[in-house]
Order: sequence, then C-alpha cells, then structure tokens
Amino acid sequence: MVTQGNKLIKLSFVVISMLALAACSSSSETDDADGSAMTSTGGSGSGNSAQPSGAGNNQALTQEEIRAQNALRQNVFYFDFDVAEFKPEDRQTLTYHARDLAGNSGKRVRLEGHADERGTREYNLALGERRANSILNYLIVNGASRSQIEVVSYGEERPDATGQTEQAFSRNRRVEVVVR
Repeated sequence: MVTQGNKLIKLSFVVISMLALAACSSSSETDDADGSAMTSTGGSGSGNSAQPSGAGNNQALTQEEIRAQNALRQNVFYFDFDVAEFKPEDRQTLTYHARDLAGNSGKRVRLEGHADERGTREYNLALGERRANSILNYLIVNGASRSQIEVVSYGEERPDATGQTEQAFSRNRRVEVVVR
C-alpha cells in the first residue's frame, strides 16, 4: 500500500515538473510520429533552433535526458519462473539507474526481491535475494557504489497480486527499486 502511495507521489511530481517545463519553454515543441521532439522556429530561419537565443531562456530536455527520466520511472523488474537473472530488455533501464546512482553519491536505494508462492518459504527468500543481487551486481558494474544499495528479500511474503493464475504469479516474481 505504501508503494502505491509512493508511485502516486512520484507520478504527481513528474506531471507537475513536465507542466512547469512546458510553461517555461521558449519554443514550440511537437512530437513526431516516432516520439522525438521537433522544435519549430519563429520564422527567421537563422541558425540552429536548438541553440539558446538569449540569456534567461530555458533549454528543452535532450532526448537522452528524456530517456533517462523515463527509465528512472521504472522501478519494478520482473523475472521468469525460478530464474534469478533479470530480463535482457531491462538492461538499458538498469544502466540509467546505475548512472543516476553514480552521479548522485548521496542517493540510496533498497532492492527488494520477491518470489511467487510456489516453493518453500526458505527457497523463495533465497530466490528473492538472488534476484535482488543480480540487479545489485549490474548496478555496481555500471558505476553505482555498493554503499548506496541495500538488498532485502521478502520471498513470497509481500505479493503484488493474489491468486493462483500465471498472471498473478508473474507479477510477484520481481525486484523493486525503492529510493530511500
């Protein structure tokens, strides 16, 4: 329940930040079909429109900064049944998390490992820890400091979904990155 409250607060902060950024923007931006931002100019046709035209103008976020912000919003990583290695498609997102930690030495996170209810309590605690440690190791290899990261396993004790369906099981096989 606390996790949902944190998500709501984070989402609200992101929306407010985006609205503030849009209100302060000195140029008109529209999204292209592929999601990349296109900047329109005022009609003089002189030079690069991405360059600041004067003191006091806020620059729009670069595509890389937008990708980083989007990646940092993802804080739950799901695992396959009885597997402790994160999915290859999560690699880039975890790289952004590692860079964020490396660039913010005061930031601390807790990696909370979880498992579905199949297996013994002891096995699921160990599996949740192995899952969290696989993400821990990746973050460290990519620049984060070990002192910034705490690992906790809850095994099957804190399910995200209830029920005996594969959908419920798959939602419970996860590691959550919780900013402290």
